[in-house]
Amino acid sequence: MRPYILAESNWEYLKDAKFDMAILPWGATEAHNYHLPYATDNFQAEHMVAEMARLAHEKGGNPIVLPIIPFGVNTGQSDIYLDINLNPSTQMAILTDIVEVLNRQGIHKLLIFNGHGGNNFKPLVRELGLKFPKMFISFCFFPSVIDKGSYFEEEGDHADEMETSLMLYLRPDLVLGKEKWGRGIAKKWKIKGLNEGWAWAERKWSQVSEDTGVGNPEKATAEKGERFFKGVTEKMSQLVLDICKADIEDLYE
Repeated sequence: MRPYILAESNWEYLKDAKFDMAILPWGATEAHNYHLPYATDNFQAEHMVAEMARLAHEKGGNPIVLPIIPFGVNTGQSDIYLDINLNPSTQMAILTDIVEVLNRQGIHKLLIFNGHGGNNFKPLVRELGLKFPKMFISFCFFPSVIDKGSYFEEEGDHADEMETSLMLYLRPDLVLGKEKWGRGIAKKWKIKGLNEGWAWAERKWSQVSEDTGVGNPEKATAEKGERFFKGVTEKMSQLVLDICKADIEDLYE
């Protein structure tokens, strides 16, 4: 039993346990090109939170990792077979119930680990912070933690070189052979402002990408995935440790 993983814990251990914070991994269930499994975001998130919690635990932190929420916002992929969508309002209801439990039981720090680009937790965290003033709620999104360009050659944001490399490292048994890899060619907007990033609209996935990928995975390797995984989890373990040790009544300098 890893003492920082709730799913592996038992009442014999938990009845006298106290934790500094909770970590909630939140993923998605969706197509990832032809070659990666639908639960790619979940596998990545579960491995990453377990490793960053382990590292923080070894350095004196006391986090507890909650079971992953395996469905995310997939409103732009409604016609992709078995892409499972949770509306943001549904996410809010789930998150509210979880925060209510933590707040009632005296775990007043929560880090949401976002493993899916379609999830947007900022407005949810704002509203929950007002509703639960004793709680310190934060979130992170792992692709932004370190410079991807130092690890990967091809740009992309879905089933790309990065995600394929991670899965080759974490779960190679679930990655199809290279002959099955789509190229991840994605169409751009015809509207200039949307391409430049200062305006936003949701992409209709089936009209953007034939294979559901965005970014060419061709140069992916397990070695790249391992380097990136270790770089991300080492840095994020410090975030976990800092939150564990933080006094939420004295957060600013």
